[in-house]
Amino acid sequence: MISRDKPPTAQETFMQMAQAAGLRGRLLVTLGILVLIRMGIHIPIPGINREKFAAAIQNNNQIVNFLDIFSGGGLSALGVFALGILPYINASIIIQLLTAAIPALENLQKNEGEAGRRKISQITRYVSVGWAALQSTFLAAFFLKDYALNYGPVFIAETAIALVAGSMFVMWASELITERGVGNGASLLIFVNIVATLPKSLGDTIDFVQSGSRETIGRVIVLLVLFLLTIVGIVFVQEGIRRIPIISARRQVGRRIFAEQRSYLPLRLNQGGVMPIIFAAAILSLPLMIVNFAKNAELTRIINTYLSPSGSGSWVYALVYLVSIVFFSYFYSSLILNPVDVAQNLKKMGSSIPGIRPGKTTSEYIERVTNRLTFLGAIFLGLIAIIPTAIEQALGVPTFKGLGATSLLILVGVAIDTAKQIQTYVISQRYEGMVKQ
Repeated sequence: MISRDKPPTAQETFMQMAQAAGLRGRLLVTLGILVLIRMGIHIPIPGINREKFAAAIQNNNQIVNFLDIFSGGGLSALGVFALGILPYINASIIIQLLTAAIPALENLQKNEGEAGRRKISQITRYVSVGWAALQSTFLAAFFLKDYALNYGPVFIAETAIALVAGSMFVMWASELITERGVGNGASLLIFVNIVATLPKSLGDTIDFVQSGSRETIGRVIVLLVLFLLTIVGIVFVQEGIRRIPIISARRQVGRRIFAEQRSYLPLRLNQGGVMPIIFAAAILSLPLMIVNFAKNAELTRIINTYLSPSGSGSWVYALVYLVSIVFFSYFYSSLILNPVDVAQNLKKMGSSIPGIRPGKTTSEYIERVTNRLTFLGAIFLGLIAIIPTAIEQALGVPTFKGLGATSLLILVGVAIDTAKQIQTYVISQRYEGMVKQ
């Protein structure tokens, strides 16, 4: 007999993944869609001189590498999925910011239940189409102008339509993974795109070590150890929980009297999970895209100096990145946890926090604790994202350029969230077995 109080072991999880039809089907759907998206990245956009574009990309690694990570090589390969999931992420940022500012959207999210969330999702899709059309038009009109075989309005229209169609297909695939697969579709697509760049980075690192001296080997080892420590720190942040004790009052049901029960309210150190990192990275990718579109020498110099992780003024980039992570952490925390709603639900259930009066005092207490936790989690995430990149530059190991701690944050965060969802399915299968018996 399996104790229902124990978390599922690795052996039980893998057995359920292989034997349980529901979980196995979800995993196969997820894997199939991810493979399909990876294949679509290599479907080329017609009408482009690829040799000339490849030569230009090699001379402009700093601008393209950061953007290329989130499309899994789609931008450098000029595939129909070059935009990837980025338009959908940018649209999600816009809608969530507007939700806090527009009462109608806030009412849809908080008071309309599932129907309201579906309406917001539909609005996000429409915004994604518009944003993808804007990005693809600028991409075709400015960025690909010098590489087109026959540049003109027809080329711009055909390229924009192909890129928008590819982006919308990726968006549909991500939602399909979320509904019928395992994990968050958008996060998993970014996860796979980052993993796809690892073999090249590892190969470049091996070549860098072989062509260098013993000092070079030592610097690479120090960097790899730092990456391992970063992963450990990320796991601690993602799994950190503050448990607020809760006491339930004695209840009488018929002739039976139930004694007071003690439990706890779990508040995560990082409520937003990996999404604040993804949103901050998406925001910081916009200046790099502006450089490609504008073709302005002075603007290019400013952005490459101050808003690039490898520029001479990279401290400005680090500061903007840290502020973005803190902002989106607070923003996401406010969306996920509403202290007023939590206080009202505790009061309805006849529960309270020891030493705290029910109602407004409880909501203010929960809000204070949540704000402190969010601040600590956001600062820690920001430092983890900034410090390894700075040390990478100080050690002079350029082979992981564009990967760094941001990608590690996303990889570890998505892996933890997906593993938890798989464990949830395993536990549900365990309870189904107990009911059948």
